[in-house]
Amino acid sequence: MDINIIMVLVIILLPILAQFKVKSTYRKYAEKINSRGFTGKDIAQKILSKNGLDNVNIIPVSGELSDHYNPKNKTVALSNGIYDEKSISSIAVAAHECGHAIQDKIGYSFMRFRSSMVPVVNITSTISSIFILIGFITEFIDFLNIGIILLSAGLLFQLVTLPVEFDASRRARNELIELGVLSDNEKTGVKKVLSAAAFTYVAGFLASALQVLRLVLMTRRRR
Repeated sequence: MDINIIMVLVIILLPILAQFKVKSTYRKYAEKINSRGFTGKDIAQKILSKNGLDNVNIIPVSGELSDHYNPKNKTVALSNGIYDEKSISSIAVAAHECGHAIQDKIGYSFMRFRSSMVPVVNITSTISSIFILIGFITEFIDFLNIGIILLSAGLLFQLVTLPVEFDASRRARNELIELGVLSDNEKTGVKKVLSAAAFTYVAGFLASALQVLRLVLMTRRRR
C-alpha cells in the first residue's frame, strides 16, 4: 500500500479511535456510583476550597464531555453528565478541570505559554489552509512551505497542551486521594477515565504531526 494512503488512514482513524476509547470509558464509569455519593459539583467545590480558590465559580454547561476551565472568567464548567451526577466519571472529570484551576493559580508555565498561543493559533490555523490550497492549485512551492510553517504553529500548540493535560490529571488524582473520597477500586476507575481522556490529546498531536510530515513529503516530490 502507498505510504501516502497509509498516512491518510492513520490521520483519519487515530482521532476516531481515541474518541471511541474516551467515550466508552467515560460511559462505563458513568454507570458506577462513587461510594461517597459526591456529585461532580461537590468534588469541584471541595478541591477549589482546599486550594483557596473560592473566587472560581462552578457552572453547568450543556453537551457531553464539554467540561472546561476558563481562566479569563475563573469558571469551572461542568457538563450535564458531570455537574449533578454521582459517578466515578463525574468526579474524575470535575477534579481534572479543577486541576487546571490550580495550574492557573500557581502560574503553571506550560499553561501560561499555551494561553499566550491561542490568539496566534486561531489565525494561523485558518490562514494555513488557504496557503496550502493555493499552493497545490498553483503548484507554487513557497505557498506550500508557508502553509506548512503556519500549520506547525498549531502542532506546537498541541505539543504544549500535552503536559498541561497530563499535569491536570495528575493533580486531579492527588486531590481526590488527599480528600479521601476514593476506595481502591475507584482509584483504578478514575485513573482509567483520566488516561482515556489524555489519549485523545496524544492521538490529536500524532495525527497533526503526521499531517505536517505528509505535506512536507508531498512538497519535496513536487520540486
